[in-house]
Amino acid sequence: MLKQSFQQKLLQKLSPQQIQLMKLLQVPTVELEQRIKEELEANPALEEGRENEREEEYGDDYDDDTSDSQDDFDISDYLDDDTPDYKTRSSNSGGDDDDKQVPIGSGRSFTDNLKAQLNMRILTDKQKTIAENLIGNLDDSGYLRRDLRAIVNDMAFSQNVMVEEAELEEVLLVIQQFDPPGVGARDLRECLLIQLLRKKGKNDAVDLGIRIVEDQFDEFSKKHYSKITRKLDIEEEELKEAINEIVRLNPKPGNSLKETSKSIQHIVPDFLVTVEEDELKLQLNQRNAPELRVSGQYKEMLQTYADSKKKEKQQKDAVMFVKQKIDSAKWFIDAIRQRQQTLTTTMQAILAFQEAYFLTGDETKLKPMILKDIAEMVNMDISTISRVANSKYVQCPYGTFLLKSFFSESIAKDSGEEVSTREVKKILQDAIDAEEKRKPLTDEKLAQLLKDKGYNIARRTVAKYREQLNIPVARLRKQL
Repeated sequence: MLKQSFQQKLLQKLSPQQIQLMKLLQVPTVELEQRIKEELEANPALEEGRENEREEEYGDDYDDDTSDSQDDFDISDYLDDDTPDYKTRSSNSGGDDDDKQVPIGSGRSFTDNLKAQLNMRILTDKQKTIAENLIGNLDDSGYLRRDLRAIVNDMAFSQNVMVEEAELEEVLLVIQQFDPPGVGARDLRECLLIQLLRKKGKNDAVDLGIRIVEDQFDEFSKKHYSKITRKLDIEEEELKEAINEIVRLNPKPGNSLKETSKSIQHIVPDFLVTVEEDELKLQLNQRNAPELRVSGQYKEMLQTYADSKKKEKQQKDAVMFVKQKIDSAKWFIDAIRQRQQTLTTTMQAILAFQEAYFLTGDETKLKPMILKDIAEMVNMDISTISRVANSKYVQCPYGTFLLKSFFSESIAKDSGEEVSTREVKKILQDAIDAEEKRKPLTDEKLAQLLKDKGYNIARRTVAKYREQLNIPVARLRKQL
């Protein structure tokens, strides 16, 4: 049974301006230029230049009845009350376009390079079909991770091509002769072996490297060097030379072609921090971010309509379009202005909080800092600070860093002083860099080293920080 009833609901919805500001806050400087260009192309009421630039161009003879300040310009004064209100509002319930990405142009792909080499080989039609299928199954690193039996079944069901595993093996050997060396391998051992066999006979170290990869790969990967020297009856110096040959090889041959086909994107800092006479100077990077204004011609259109005594329906429709475009332009200009102000205010608070670090560059002087700390300083919401810190870079005399890397949790020293986890990671990094490579420090020894310095940290926490720094365990850091 259907029935109608009146209900009162209390809803909280974001205005189009708020949504636009939140999205612009997330956009780094390198993408802001493209975002402004898109808006300039989409909205004819938006122009580049300062508000008073037209007067400067035309001089004293320029007379514009609508040349008042943009903030004083009220569009509703020029419109009749019979304009449907819903036609001048923007809905905020549409799909979110945060995940849209600007496509990056690229050259010839990794797969295209392999197919080009395939065309230079004399193969039967069936072998070429098999080769193309195998190439299509290679991953980004150039490995064939799929089982050959699965590929046999795929070709039978999807292409109606009946092949045997032996035929796949034969064609795979052909692909493994392609450049870059090591492509088409099924695991790391085979990848290294393919590359070493191409150098076979070059010197004794290469030949020994082949023996190690063929017969002692498990011991080699675990760095059990004493077992290798004992089983192969070789000297430690010989083993060291062979390992030097192996570590020069490329464990991911696919990336050697893949990287060259991509456009390189340089980091563009959003903030520029300098130190002048022991004072921090902050500058917001506004590279290629032009001044924006509302088009004077569109303002004149509304003035003409307001002065007109005869208002036809066609004119009303045109004015409605003009009003929407000017609204959109004003919202965008205001959002850009608020973005710059929010970024500057937030970064100034971070500089004040981390002044000791930015003056000296000493990472041990970084204070523990979370989003809430900065949000309270600038009286903004934590989500706003998160959007500012996300994907933004700051350039200072000590390098260019991701802004969110300055945020870290705190741990308490034995003295009761709270320090940043980044300070602890810096001490760990320095200790590992200075360790004896023949006997690297274990996590237990690193934990003891930190305890001696007053940082009471458990071994598992040391292991967590070490992994965050992308440092392997002690056994894998061992060198001859």
